[in-house]
Amino acid sequence: MKSKSNEDSGQSRSGHLDLKSLIAAIEGKNINKASFLATDYLNHFGEIIMLLEMTAMMPECLEDARSWQPKSYSEHFRTSGLSDPEIYVLAYENAPSLYRKPFDATVAQMVATAMEGIAKIESVVDSDEPETLERAVRDVVEELRGLNDVAASIIGASTKTSDQDAIDAIMDRPDRPVGSID
Repeated sequence: MKSKSNEDSGQSRSGHLDLKSLIAAIEGKNINKASFLATDYLNHFGEIIMLLEMTAMMPECLEDARSWQPKSYSEHFRTSGLSDPEIYVLAYENAPSLYRKPFDATVAQMVATAMEGIAKIESVVDSDEPETLERAVRDVVEELRGLNDVAASIIGASTKTSDQDAIDAIMDRPDRPVGSID
């Protein structure tokens, strides 16, 4: 009795799907077929944006924002409850560098902005002037939304905003509310 070879089964020797099999596996999933990335990951950042927005009206929500922790793309999908999380991870691991590099850079800046933003809001939460807190929240949330838009464009396989210049433009704004990222 002859066993199927790895090639016949669509798996490489390392156990990963070959490109043809991976493309077939992502069919019907919320994974962009060009970038191999999924917008579901951005839900993780939507959570911190929502928590920070609530802090402007209810400062006690800052405690919930403080408890938010960044998750890697792989960690997010492995803990998301979606069916076949490993397909999302495998697609990400095989994403073309044209999309993966700027996506990873944008995500790193989103994490830094969120963490710095929490600290900035924390420093003004007890201000006697509610406008100070509202302004800090607005500035951080606007920056996170801008980066989220860049990430969504990359996921959607847009190369128009997926270059480092677009990310740098956001980070180098003179009115940028949080400190520079080294």
